[in-house]
Amino acid sequence: MDVRRADERYPGGDEAAGIVSRHAFSFGPHYDPGNLRFGALLACNEERLAPGAGFDEHPHSHTEIVTWVVRGELTHRDSAGHETVVRAGDVQRLSAAGGVRHVERNDAAVPLTFVQMWLAPHEPGGDPAYEIVRGIADSTPYAVPEAGAMLHVRRLTAGERTAVPDGAHVYVHVVRGEVDLDGERLGPGDAARVTDAEGMAAVAVTPAEVLMWEMA
Repeated sequence: MDVRRADERYPGGDEAAGIVSRHAFSFGPHYDPGNLRFGALLACNEERLAPGAGFDEHPHSHTEIVTWVVRGELTHRDSAGHETVVRAGDVQRLSAAGGVRHVERNDAAVPLTFVQMWLAPHEPGGDPAYEIVRGIADSTPYAVPEAGAMLHVRRLTAGERTAVPDGAHVYVHVVRGEVDLDGERLGPGDAARVTDAEGMAAVAVTPAEVLMWEMA
């Protein structure tokens, strides 16, 4: 198990423009050949946008982009004609496929925090696709078959125990609260990369929200 702390993330964004980013993997000018991906996961970015701030239209291709809002509201618009507001508890997925452009903004009057995760698909190309699941229930898995991955969302009460999925690659990201994972205390923004996970469990030290990726 490889634990990466929140303060080890690569800094990014543009604070003067109201954008603060923290990257778990090699990203942009922060190139690290030893930290390019884990399983299918290419990026796990924590983004904070001030009211009115955002990312202007930009392209993506050959990537499955999954977004989880922590607090606030994210306005999404893309070149395929989708326009939605994503709120806490929603799972948004943009399959960039052969190519798509999108805009992400905080059009609300309060700060926005979200986690965005990029996964590599098995096959490049194809047509872009978009999906949003409103208010996904606790313990309901969300499949990304194009990348051979499954997202598990857990909202835990203090003292509650949850199984960690068995898998060749499992990525555990703590959104809020604290959990004990196999003897390691993880707090907000901390993550664990587990290879050949089997029979593991996480126990909430405080009320917590955890995202777990199960990957081949």
